[in-house]
Amino acid sequence: MDTWLIVLVVVVALVVLALVGLAVAKRSRVASARRREQQRAQAREHLEEARLRGAQAEKEQALAEEQAARARRERAEVEERTRLAEQEARQRAATAQEHASAAERLRAEAEKLAPGLADGQRDGNHVVDRDPAGNQAVDPDATRRIDGTQAPVAGDGRGGSTRR
Repeated sequence: MDTWLIVLVVVVALVVLALVGLAVAKRSRVASARRREQQRAQAREHLEEARLRGAQAEKEQALAEEQAARARRERAEVEERTRLAEQEARQRAATAQEHASAAERLRAEAEKLAPGLADGQRDGNHVVDRDPAGNQAVDPDATRRIDGTQAPVAGDGRGGSTRR
């Protein structure tokens, strides 16, 4: 074979190899560009989802803060009602104590003025006590003297027919 033919075959082979190399490089660049575009599209999707989730997170956070504020407000209202109820109870207890003290002073004064009267009052022929409202309560063991003997009191002691 002649030298020029060998050189020609080698040159053609080199050109073919260069063309194949260029084609492979172009395919690689196109594939790389396609891959980058897919990555960008995926990144855009991620950014959009991140934006939506961020908005949702802000909304949830606002709702949580609102719920916590409502719970704090309700707790404060309950504490205020409790405080007022306790204050009213203390005032009533103080008033009750004042009334009890006044009653005790009056009992002591009554005992000084008329000893033994506080144990039970005599009203006519039977013993009369007073209930807390100040009404007369007839002692069921009270007796009335009839013809010199003790006889139980019948009825309410306000009259009516009696057996003699």
